Amino acid sequence: MTLKGKAYIAGAYEHPTRKAADKSLAQLHAEVAKGALEDAGLTKDDVDGYFCAGDAPGLGGLSMIDYMGLKLRHIDTTETGGSSYVIHVAHAAQAIAEGKCKIALITLAGKPRSSGEATGTKPRNYGNDSPDVAFELPFGPTIVNNYAMCAHRHMYEFGTTSEQLAWIKVAASHHAQHNPNAMLQKVVTVEDVIGSPVIADPLHRLDCCVISDGGGALVVVAPEIAAKLDRPKVRIIGAGEAPKHQMGGRVDLTYSAAAASGPAAFAEAGVRPSDIKYASIYDSFTITVLIQLEDLGFCAKGEGGKFVSDGNLISGVGKLPFNTDGGGLCNNHPGNRGGITKVIEAVRQLRGEAHPAVQVANCDLALAHGTGGSLGTRHAAGTVILERVE
Repeated sequence: MTLKGKAYIAGAYEHPTRKAADKSLAQLHAEVAKGALEDAGLTKDDVDGYFCAGDAPGLGGLSMIDYMGLKLRHIDTTETGGSSYVIHVAHAAQAIAEGKCKIALITLAGKPRSSGEATGTKPRNYGNDSPDVAFELPFGPTIVNNYAMCAHRHMYEFGTTSEQLAWIKVAASHHAQHNPNAMLQKVVTVEDVIGSPVIADPLHRLDCCVISDGGGALVVVAPEIAAKLDRPKVRIIGAGEAPKHQMGGRVDLTYSAAAASGPAAFAEAGVRPSDIKYASIYDSFTITVLIQLEDLGFCAKGEGGKFVSDGNLISGVGKLPFNTDGGGLCNNHPGNRGGITKVIEAVRQLRGEAHPAVQVANCDLALAHGTGGSLGTRHAAGTVILERVE
């Protein structure tokens, strides 16, 4: 069964806060839900499907359903880290196509900044029962050094440079200067990035994403519901999801699960990477973006360094505008799970609601991609392709 044209994104909302010490996690989920539903012109009483992941407090979806007073026919709590919310868009479309629900609410919220978490230095440990702990924890893995391994290997294999990676941050900063909610609004140069302190060689501080509280929400609806709403029509036309793991040590660090999720999404949508007008790409680190761009087919493997250089990702300048809200590198990475913000900005672009300085002209086809977990160990990718319908 194809998902093409079976569901629409009718509501999208990003919480404006970047530090929420005075709010509970449940409250953040409820506030973004309210924002997305109001954006769609709906209420919580219209919702009959709910989607969330491991960031939800207590019993997860069950606790949030109770807290928000939702009456549902369908619930999905798929957990794939930062890619969960891109995958949830596809799962919501699937549930709608199967008649399980008609109006699906997806929420994300997190508070790592309030808890004092530092950039990329949190140990990569999902609990003592996780099967990888006995084999990996003794070596002190953190989030950033897992990604640094991928960067080093990419540099070794293909000659990628720190200067090329820096262009990704530069592009994000050119966009973030127009976002009043962005954590880092200052435009930076390649020299600024490579001159910032090294966090895990070869990644510098400015190669890393921000740490922020906040959240976001989406409302996915059936076609007949979308037709009744007075909102621009954003249709889901393709989706793909895929995991990648250690494979017993037989693993190439230079590619990601996007190499499988991307082609699946493009095949379902019936379009090619060259057709995409705007791309939201998960940007936990600059190397994350470069590897995903290659795997999604925007350039050949090993050519990512050249592709991202010289402003090619800057809206109005380059061939592929990306993360025009500033992305996780400059704007917002709520709960260290930035997949939902990638979909939100893609929706803004397709509606023509991005900031005028970064709005892509005639943006009728967009891609949103998320990666959850760690490129250096185990992760999952989610890709969705969206189109504007007049």
